[in-house]
Amino acid sequence: MEMLYLLLRQTMFFSIPLLIVALGGMFSERGGVTNIALEGIMVMGGFAGIYFINQLQTGMSGQLLLLLAIAVAITGGLVFSLLHAYASVNLKADQVISGTALNMFAPAFVIYIARMIQPSGIANISFKNTFLISKVPVLGDIPVIGDIFFKNTYLTTFVGFFILIISAIVLYKTRFGMRLRACGEHPQAADSVGINVYKMRYIGVMISGALAGLGGLVLTIPISTEFKGAVNGYGFLALAVLIFGQWKPMRILWASLFFGFMQTISAAYSAIPFLLNLNIPSEFFKMTPYIATLIVLAFSSKSSKAPKAVGQPYDQGAR
Repeated sequence: MEMLYLLLRQTMFFSIPLLIVALGGMFSERGGVTNIALEGIMVMGGFAGIYFINQLQTGMSGQLLLLLAIAVAITGGLVFSLLHAYASVNLKADQVISGTALNMFAPAFVIYIARMIQPSGIANISFKNTFLISKVPVLGDIPVIGDIFFKNTYLTTFVGFFILIISAIVLYKTRFGMRLRACGEHPQAADSVGINVYKMRYIGVMISGALAGLGGLVLTIPISTEFKGAVNGYGFLALAVLIFGQWKPMRILWASLFFGFMQTISAAYSAIPFLLNLNIPSEFFKMTPYIATLIVLAFSSKSSKAPKAVGQPYDQGAR
């Protein structure tokens, strides 16, 4: 059972970043803007948050430092996403090209800045991981659930589920959510009843930037003690989660758990005796999440129903 709990906890570490970033992409695409730049935004947000920790960890540690780093990562991702919003909304540029450009720019920029600001001139930003919660009082004593969610966990796991709940409420139970969805389905109709489509799309991209920036930090904290200027394709994997989840919060949760488990197999196969005894080359396990992505998208893409106006620049004069 201990091995099972370990695998499930590891699945949380990989699933929560996917969940947060995919939810961010959901807000952008529900508003009508395709956000291919999730990968680059994760890099920028992760860099901002980890560098903040690196600079303050000598005088501060624990959950307060992590909360402040979360705010910094959110801000970094939000600011960087404004470039994509401006290109997509104001300039009416091709959204895929704009996102791809930001994905190419972010890692190079982060590595350059890291080498410039660090005395040693290295690109990796290291930090001390003082954020592990060994056991949450009371909740950690609950059978099964306590062992999975409330022992050897991180605050970021609870932040991820909180964002999921808030996202579902905002998208389906608020006026803002209704207006955002209208802008992604039929922006001309939304405009005709007084909704500012440009403003809504900007807000959608900014929310996606904030959550993707947070995702870059949330991905790094549980699995590493340094930021290397890359997130290993997680932004693109989050896009697959978004598509497989049909742009709906609860489906995105299940898709995140599935892909997170695949990533866990990839990273921790050597700790699973059954898989280790198969004598399969390690490269096969490392490919597992991406093979699963291709298979899932191949079978689910025909039934996917993206917002009708996603990826289409809005022209206020068109009807």
